Amino acid sequence: MKQLITIVLIAFVTYITGMMTALPWWSFVVPVALIAAWRKHTPAQAFLTGFTGVFILWVVVAALKDMANEHMLATKVAGILPLGGSYVLLILITGVVGGLLGGLSSLSGSYLRS
Repeated sequence: MKQLITIVLIAFVTYITGMMTALPWWSFVVPVALIAAWRKHTPAQAFLTGFTGVFILWVVVAALKDMANEHMLATKVAGILPLGGSYVLLILITGVVGGLLGGLSSLSGSYLRS
């Protein structure tokens, strides 16, 4: 239950930070690290909660924005990259990139505590 609360908290803070247009796109890493330091998880739990929270958020946001333009832009970008034009794979890769940032940020926060 503690991990689930942390995942939801990380996703919420990441979303709020992303809505602030004056901040750069990567600015969510600082609050995620602070949440991980505050929640006292083991390093493995911290990485997994950070990865999961940001991964789910980025996949959902990318899918919603992709559906708004009927997958046109994502299909074209996936055609440029070696993804065979698969917009679903592009959305998953987007989630993995965000998840790795969130996981490493959360891991850094857990190490900051110890």
